[in-house]
Parts: sequence; structure tokens; C-alpha cells
Amino acid sequence: MASFRMDRTSEDVKREITDIMRSLKDPRITGLLSVVKVDLAKDLSLCRVYISSLDGYEKAKEAVKGLESAAGYVRRELGMRMSLRRSPEIKFIADDSIEHSAEINRLLHKLK
Repeated sequence: MASFRMDRTSEDVKREITDIMRSLKDPRITGLLSVVKVDLAKDLSLCRVYISSLDGYEKAKEAVKGLESAAGYVRRELGMRMSLRRSPEIKFIADDSIEHSAEINRLLHKLK
């Protein structure tokens, strides 16, 4: 029963972090960024957020640097928006899954 609550909570965190990212004004956080996955610890003390960019892995790494500098603000906003006992520490990680899926899609269209 607890896993359903954790899944629901991680989806809520993902939705809220996506919304918070749209309001950030850091110039490094631009382009088509997407929150791919959110790993939330069972005790809600740590949250790993995987960020991917359609512009490539390098842009995702640059956006992660901007998000790391705004991690305190994101954590505070997340705590205000969600009714959690404590707001988790947030770690942003660059991911290349969107770029990889676009490459697979391009190869499939090339085969047609």
C-alpha cells in the first residue's frame, strides 16, 4: 500500500517541479527542458530529478548547473506547494533520454 502513496507523491513532485522550472529566470535554464523521472527516497529526505533537453546532452548539463544554483528556491517552493512533513533535498541530474529517443525515431524514419 505504501508504494502507491510513494508513486503518487513522486508524480506530484514531478508536476510541481516542472511548474517551478517554468518560472525560473536563469538564462542557463532555457530551451525545451523536460523532467524525465523523479526518484524520491522512502523517507522523503532526498529527491533525484532527471532533466533532459531536446537540444542535446550539453544543454541539459548546462541547465542542471542553473537548476543546482536555484535548488534552495525550488525546495522552498516545493515545500510551500505540497503538504509534506519536510521538503526533500533536491539533486538535479542531466539525462540524454529525449535525445536518444529522437535518434531512434530518426533511424526508424530512415528505414521506411
